[in-house]
Amino acid sequence: MLKKPRRSWKADSDKTALPSLKGVLISFYILICDFMKFVLPLLAVKDIEVSKKFYKEIFDQRVVCDYGKNVTFSGGFAIQEDFAWLIDISSEEVSEKSNNMELYFETDDLDSFINKLEEYPIEYVHRMKTHDWKQRVVRIYDPDHHIIEIGEPMDAVVKRCLMEGYSPEETAEITQQTMKFVERCIKQLNEKA
Repeated sequence: MLKKPRRSWKADSDKTALPSLKGVLISFYILICDFMKFVLPLLAVKDIEVSKKFYKEIFDQRVVCDYGKNVTFSGGFAIQEDFAWLIDISSEEVSEKSNNMELYFETDDLDSFINKLEEYPIEYVHRMKTHDWKQRVVRIYDPDHHIIEIGEPMDAVVKRCLMEGYSPEETAEITQQTMKFVERCIKQLNEKA
């Protein structure tokens, strides 16, 4: 019987071991983490006080750092007044209502949040809608026309599907979640009962 030749990770010429792919990836990750760290998104705003009030009142954001024209919130994002000056471009080059990114928030009580929005002069991207994966969301503009999406957490969506009578397999397929995630939600529902 012929034996299948074993693959070797050693170089033919000098017989020194080549690093494993896992080792290379770990080294690359450590190298990048030592030099580069993502900190937070920053939104250009016209009036720092208007935007600060908007995020504090509507989204319950706490101010972590306030440098006057730059404010960082507890949700891990910041706002910046005079952005054009900061990055040394003309104010005409700062786009408004680009509709190409959004901040995403979740709430366990979307209906109450939508009622809260009615108290403010909000411009909607769209009112509440349900995506194909059964998540309910609403999108609005902030005072500087940045898109903000507010949606239900996916565990709430999965639990609602299960309580509506969908099987775990159907729920996983509809919500585009793994069976492991659905099973975790079932366990939480059973513990709550």
